Amino acid sequence: MQSQFLAAINQLADEKNIPREAVLDIVKAALKTAYKKDFGSREQNIDIDIDEKTELATIYLVKEVVAKVEDPELQMSLTDAKKIKGKAKVGDEIRIDVTPMEGYGRIAAQSAKQVIIQRIQEVERDLMYDTFKDRENELINALVHRVENNQVFVDLGKITTLLPYDQQIPGERYYGGQRIKIYLDKVVKTTKGPQLIISRTHSSLVRKLLELEIPEIKEEIVEIKGVARDPGVRCKIAVTSHDEKIDPIGACVGQKGVRVQNITNELHGERIDVIEWATDPAEYIKRALAPAEVSKIVLNEDQKRASVYVASDQRALAIGKQGQNVRLASILTEWELDILDVSDMPEEKAKVAKQKKEVMDIESLGVSKDAVSKLATANLTLVEQVKGLTAKDLQDVEGITEEESEEIVAALKKVK
Repeated sequence: MQSQFLAAINQLADEKNIPREAVLDIVKAALKTAYKKDFGSREQNIDIDIDEKTELATIYLVKEVVAKVEDPELQMSLTDAKKIKGKAKVGDEIRIDVTPMEGYGRIAAQSAKQVIIQRIQEVERDLMYDTFKDRENELINALVHRVENNQVFVDLGKITTLLPYDQQIPGERYYGGQRIKIYLDKVVKTTKGPQLIISRTHSSLVRKLLELEIPEIKEEIVEIKGVARDPGVRCKIAVTSHDEKIDPIGACVGQKGVRVQNITNELHGERIDVIEWATDPAEYIKRALAPAEVSKIVLNEDQKRASVYVASDQRALAIGKQGQNVRLASILTEWELDILDVSDMPEEKAKVAKQKKEVMDIESLGVSKDAVSKLATANLTLVEQVKGLTAKDLQDVEGITEEESEEIVAALKKVK
């Protein structure tokens, strides 16, 4: 084996970030395969020694010493074993040097090339899995390696993986050499090896950025109770404080908004709304719908659905552009929200109905025209004006007969 062969092993170990011993094991396995293919048989037990000083590979055929040989490929008799090793006994393993003559290194390299490539890939996959399996649910610094159309490949430190298009922030442009932060959601094993599920749109990316930027969150003084995102556009975050002296919103926003602005910059200008979490669902929903002002909230606990009543001029603000505000508030609070006008409130409907009744004309009662005319002469044209009067009271009106008064009273009783 030539010196350049071991030099190549060292170079491969450095380039692939694989331990040198692992590369040597791969080469040994490949040499075994090559020897069995060109000189031996598949059933033989072959061992390889590589002397790093002489840079030579020695091939050994390993056989077990037995009293009675049943498999000549793997066993040898005690008599034959003592010819090689005088003190051999049953149960020992005898290593027989079967290294081919000159030229084996070149032949082996050619035969083992594909095996080495395949094994190197397997080791790379295992290394990637071992490296990142314990880093699930973490924020990772990445370097954009290259961009091919919508395919963005990121370098995670000698490991390059794909940031899928649906996990990229809409409208964000990526370029080679760009430094970005990504969220590692999961590491899963597939038939093609381990796969890193990374994202720039996951809600937990915001959580991790908040932990990184805001000491109070990292120290668990301020707790994030919920995150709802429209990636690259808007995000609502609910927080609470475990220390009465600490304002959770102030801690997150920072002086002159510098803390939340840093997160906005990292997320391609995504607007961050920070609200204070509340134990009362109605109050929590009200805060989540800010900046819209809510008039009343009616909760349906069984369906976890809320009817939210707002003034007409607040309705568009509560719903938001393309329904964004109410959608994010619904995700944040985990309640289905129906935005309704205050005029749809039961008490408002009853009030309007009452007002309508109050302005009903006497003519609507369906009494005789003579009676209506006589009441109008007395300036009694509305139902509300005569409501509650008795037949005797009506007879005091000039011209109203007893029969007409009873007719009016009967008609008034039909008005609810």
